Amino acid sequence: MFIGIVVSIIINLNTGFLDLKLSDFLSSDSADSQIAKLRINRVLAMLLAGISIPTSGFLLQEYFQNPLAGPDILGITSVASLSVAFYIFLSRDFIFPEILQNSLLSFSAIFGGMLIMLLLLAFSKKFQDKTFLIIFGFLISAFAGAVVSVLQFYAENESLKNYILWSFGANNLATRNQIFILAGFVFVGLFFVFKIIKPLMGSVLGNDYASSLGVNLHRLKFLIIIASSFLSASVTAFLGPVLFIGIVVPHFGRMIYNPAKLWQQWILNMLLGIFIMEIFSAVSEISKLPLNVITSLFGIPVILMMLLKSDKR
Repeated sequence: MFIGIVVSIIINLNTGFLDLKLSDFLSSDSADSQIAKLRINRVLAMLLAGISIPTSGFLLQEYFQNPLAGPDILGITSVASLSVAFYIFLSRDFIFPEILQNSLLSFSAIFGGMLIMLLLLAFSKKFQDKTFLIIFGFLISAFAGAVVSVLQFYAENESLKNYILWSFGANNLATRNQIFILAGFVFVGLFFVFKIIKPLMGSVLGNDYASSLGVNLHRLKFLIIIASSFLSASVTAFLGPVLFIGIVVPHFGRMIYNPAKLWQQWILNMLLGIFIMEIFSAVSEISKLPLNVITSLFGIPVILMMLLKSDKR
């Protein structure tokens, strides 16, 4: 996986409309150093997305014990997108410094992600079958999409353009300041994941068994809300909705290596996520298709195969 990640990063750095030399990446005096800087930003953004989105999907799948649980299927990505839409459309008359503007964009997405997670956890007590949570998340996604359509209908041209560009999932527009802010949110999310992994291993075997081991189930639920929201919503804020990666990567991880220890599976998910996101970023640059279109074209057939395989079982 490490070799694959290095190769995918090299491919991503060398993908674009202009052929660059090694000196362009190492020297700021080079004529094409700015283009090299943009490509480095692109690689770093995909690295962070490859870490955070699969980790968020992995946590949700293990907690809900459902291989179809993920930040986009459960509506986290959609509600985070709705929060970003409200911010973009309603803040057009205000002028903020760039770093403050980026922070508010992130906080709006994280607020939306945490809101939907709280709703999911509240309704999880009412649904005996956790499959209903998938349906509930789908309905929330549809409702969020309808509200976004209303906002787009009444939005001014400039705000509408900004939102559409953001929703395409452009992987080459993230600035260095945005990447620093995104990295901060991702590291905060990973800190909570470190707190979660050990008690999550106990909860997978059942609530009664977890309680006998001293696992605080309410605290675990709260930490999963925080970690999943930070990881998925922060990436959504800066890179747009990256769809289906949070479902597909954990599925591939289990096919490749499925140990009893969740922390090993988590590490594999992050490595596999980085590799896939770097490759998809290069494919997006070559094909000129938005990143979320690439992930959807890849993820939807995989999820359909998962459903057919589960139905046969």
